[in-house]
Amino acid sequence: MTKPEITIYTVPNCADCEAVKHLLTRQGAAFTEKNVRGDPAALQEMQRRAGVRIAPVTIIGDQAFYGLFDHQRPRILAALERS
Repeated sequence: MTKPEITIYTVPNCADCEAVKHLLTRQGAAFTEKNVRGDPAALQEMQRRAGVRIAPVTIIGDQAFYGLFDHQRPRILAALERS
């Protein structure tokens, strides 16, 4: 089974963004980070993939996770475990 692609859409100085990146790193998950504040194309991509305009957005395969890190942490861990 191949591991799904992971992308995290972030903005600078965002505690939740940093928390997601730290979690993924601790889990040994390779990910691509895209800063949506300085990259309009990344912002449009995030909106298309997740339907929201707020960072962080974490995409694991075809699943999108967004909102407060504390609420998303269990879902992100479960998605990583399934992959």
